[in-house]
Amino acid sequence: MGKALAILGGLIAMAGGVILAFFVWWREFYELIFGCIPPILFFGGLIALIAGISSIKDAKRTKKLEEETKEEPEKPKEEEKKEEEKETE
Repeated sequence: MGKALAILGGLIAMAGGVILAFFVWWREFYELIFGCIPPILFFGGLIALIAGISSIKDAKRTKKLEEETKEEPEKPKEEEKKEEEKETE
């Protein structure tokens, strides 16, 4: 019974909110919505700018790592084993 009562209370609260927003406080609601648009645009643009800069940095870092791996000649497996044995001693 408690769950049904919670659902009923939620529906009543939603209906009251809609009635108040659209019929009683329409002008205030309208101003609130339009007042939220500039900050949303600003912070959305800021997030996009940060994501773009991060993407450029990652691309440069990846390109640098690829160039470094191409420049280093691969060691034969025997030399790697000898170096590992020296390190363990």
